[in-house]
This record gives sequence, C-alpha cells and structure tokens, in this order.
Amino acid sequence: MTDPELRLPSSTLRAVLSLGGKRAATIELPPTLNDPELAIDLDEESGAISLFVAYETGELHCELHDDVAHHHFHLNNGKESDRSPWSGSDTETVVQWATLLMRDFQAISSELLTDVTDAAAWHDEGFDLYVCQVEGPIALDLLEVTVEGDVLTLPWLGAGRVDHDHIDGDGHPIALLWSADDSDPTRPIAEARLDLRSEDIRTKALPGVDWDEVGLPRQEVLDWLEGIYFNHHVKSDAEGLLLSAALRRMGGID
Repeated sequence: MTDPELRLPSSTLRAVLSLGGKRAATIELPPTLNDPELAIDLDEESGAISLFVAYETGELHCELHDDVAHHHFHLNNGKESDRSPWSGSDTETVVQWATLLMRDFQAISSELLTDVTDAAAWHDEGFDLYVCQVEGPIALDLLEVTVEGDVLTLPWLGAGRVDHDHIDGDGHPIALLWSADDSDPTRPIAEARLDLRSEDIRTKALPGVDWDEVGLPRQEVLDWLEGIYFNHHVKSDAEGLLLSAALRRMGGID
C-alpha cells in the first residue's frame, strides 16, 4: 500500500486575479445549499460551457451553448432526472445562481483560464505568488489555496519503460503500459481505479504477465502504481484548486 505519511509537504499558492463583475455573488443561496462542490468545463471547439454544482442531496448540471442555457438534475443515487431533488423555491434560486455564474465565467473565460494555468506553472517552479497583468485600474481578487504534496514514489526501477493512460470504465480507471525496451509502452500489465464508494484506490495485475521479464515483483508494481495514481488522478493539483477557488469567489460562497 502507498504510505500517505511519505509525502512532500503541502504548499500555498496565492494568486491575484481579475474575476469580472461577480454578478452571481449578489444572489443569496438557501442555507442548506450554500456550500456546493463546483466544477466547470469549456469545450474549446464549440465554446459550450458545462457547470457542475454538487451536493450530498443531488447535483445540478448546467450548460451554456450559443448563449442558450439548459440544465438537468442528478439524484443522490447518481441517476439523471428532470425533477429537482430540492424544493421549488430553492431550485429556482440555485438554477438562477448557477446560470448567472456560467455567464460570468463566459465573459472572462479566456483570460481567467490563461491566468490559472500560468499561476499553476509558477507554483510548479517554486513561486508562491502570481499577479495577473491588467491595463488600467481594475478590481482584483486575492485567492489562496493549499496544494497537497505528492506521495513520494521512486522512478520506475523495472525493466524497459512504462507509461499510463486512461481506459473505459467506472472510477476513473487507468492502465499501466509497459515495453521491454526503449520503445513506447503499449502492453497493459496492471490497472488502477478509484472505488467510488470508499474512495480507496484499487489496483490489479493483468493476467499473462511475466513479472520476471518486467523486472519487479507483481506487488511492488501495484504499490508503485498506487502512488502514481494518487499523485496524478486523486490529489487536486494547483490549477484545479485555483479554478475552483475562483468559481467560489465569483459565486460569493468562499
């Protein structure tokens, strides 16, 4: 198993960003729905924006495409539904808030995403403060996020080369790919995924693998893969944390 104690220290990233008019922050969410988990996605090809507003009681999924907003719900069992899991008045408020947050994001998406990416790159280089470039006097926001340190993992010590790639399935699974020489790894030898109920990392070796040829025992490979999976697919990175903090500030819920 990966030892969570053997990890680099956490670090702080502060970023001064321009977050626009923050119109969504003027809407007061119901007390029971004022602390959602937020995620947003921008389709660069179509320009469509998808906003995910998640609570323990259910989720609201919104989309803005060609300046037209749509939404649907997911119940707390994950099933999609046209019916809201909340009361009529609470639903109306949350949908209004989320739609306005999407439009606020749309107005500044290009600049904000560039700044978030640049700030994360600065953090990776060891800097703890990023300030966006602006022209003339403009309202700015100072955001601060704590970035967990990586679990310490050794370089690949087996034979050949390895890589990992996403595969189809539940729990955000990946395959560990291996090659016996210096060529690009293409042979799957193990898989890792997240148990959606326990949120534990599950790993498994694939059948037919000659572990002597791989150069490491089966269990050592699985332990190594668990650390790689945590660092790359479980632990929140600086970019994701900063974008989430920006959305919360824009929505008035930080």
